[in-house]
Amino acid sequence: MIDTQLSRRSVLGGLLGGTAGAGLAGPAWARRPRPLRVLIATNEPWGTYHVAPILDETARRGWDLTQLVPDYAGVAPGDPVQVATPADAPAADLLVVTGAGDWPADCAALFRRLPLNASALAYHRPTEAPRAHELRRRVRLFTASSAAEGRAFADCFGTRRPVRVVGSPQTDDLPARRPERDLVLVLTSVTRPDPTGGAAPGTEALLRSAERLAAAGKRILVGLHPREDRSLWERYEISTVPSVIASARAEAAIGIPGTVFPLVAAVGTPLVGCVDPGLAVPDYLLSVCSALVDDPAGALDAVSAARLPEPAVLSDAVGPVGGSADRLLDAWRERTPAGRPAALSAA
Repeated sequence: MIDTQLSRRSVLGGLLGGTAGAGLAGPAWARRPRPLRVLIATNEPWGTYHVAPILDETARRGWDLTQLVPDYAGVAPGDPVQVATPADAPAADLLVVTGAGDWPADCAALFRRLPLNASALAYHRPTEAPRAHELRRRVRLFTASSAAEGRAFADCFGTRRPVRVVGSPQTDDLPARRPERDLVLVLTSVTRPDPTGGAAPGTEALLRSAERLAAAGKRILVGLHPREDRSLWERYEISTVPSVIASARAEAAIGIPGTVFPLVAAVGTPLVGCVDPGLAVPDYLLSVCSALVDDPAGALDAVSAARLPEPAVLSDAVGPVGGSADRLLDAWRERTPAGRPAALSAA
């Protein structure tokens, strides 16, 4: 029996504290700063899906946001995220990296004169990245969605500096949870590496788990990772909306633990992690799981008994909900000289 009585608002209520409406408006004598021009480089060089959740807020502010890509071959036609190669990049006030992988480090080396911020908008391993030493002294600001993610992000950069918790833009408009009987959301990872990024072990076990659940009468809804091989999952219903939204329909979710897990838990949907010895997963992603299974034979029992984590665990992993994109961009602006209010000249 799956407990659906605990609402996400009761679990997450009060997380915002005094930060939700905090603004950075200057005093009466200050001129409003002009919109910022931001370049961003992700660990997955063409992974524009990491940047998409902040597009509405950057557009509202009139900011110019451009994702740096090695070339245009990996960019889908009609992608809403503006992209450019380093050779074509527009003038900018700030470079943001989402990790310390090769592509962010390469971009930071090319744009040495730009202020540098690091924001955990993408998946990162909980160990120091080989090129972290090239970046950490230049980074003016570290941000993460939650305290738990912040600890993992600091490990990735090999730093003890504070990481500002801003929340995840993907939780700014959480759906109301309306679970459908016997519906299970399967959250995939990436089966095969490609030029954008690597793969995560465990897909075979997840496929077999889905088969056992379906054989037991569960309806399977698949939340595909943007780079997953769709053909592996076409025997089931594949969600046409993002996994966070799709999770509102599910009694429970099972998948390879990734950054979407705390977001699904924030909706109020309990999770089961499908793990593999080859996986290196930050502890906070495992902490939101009701159970971990490495054998498909245990999937049905784990899903049937799935529960949300304790409120303190959920708060630690999810961070503040609502206004997250606004807080993130405020933080970027605060640490960027071009984004600060300028004093008016005396008459």
